[in-house]
Amino acid sequence: MYAIIETGGKQFRVEEGCKIFVEKLAADAGSEIAIDKVLMLGGDKFAVGAPYVENAKVTAEVIEHGRGEKVITFRKWRRNDSRKKQGHRQDYTALKIKTITA
Repeated sequence: MYAIIETGGKQFRVEEGCKIFVEKLAADAGSEIAIDKVLMLGGDKFAVGAPYVENAKVTAEVIEHGRGEKVITFRKWRRNDSRKKQGHRQDYTALKIKTITA
């Protein structure tokens, strides 16, 4: 059984036991969270929400908080001897999916 969930403005296809990286959540490492924004269930109990499936919930364990790879942005203006270089590292939360209930 799989589910499509929404968290942090993004959608993820998850199954029990899989590990996903989502936008940073306000939860301690080692704690469990419940995600009730389930857009679709697949497998034995197929259901599509409008916009969310009623009484569906995904339980996940927070593994860790971290920062992603550095992304470099570089801009150069020609003939002006001007350039701008910036770096960005996005915060994330690693989740391990435990159960999917319908």
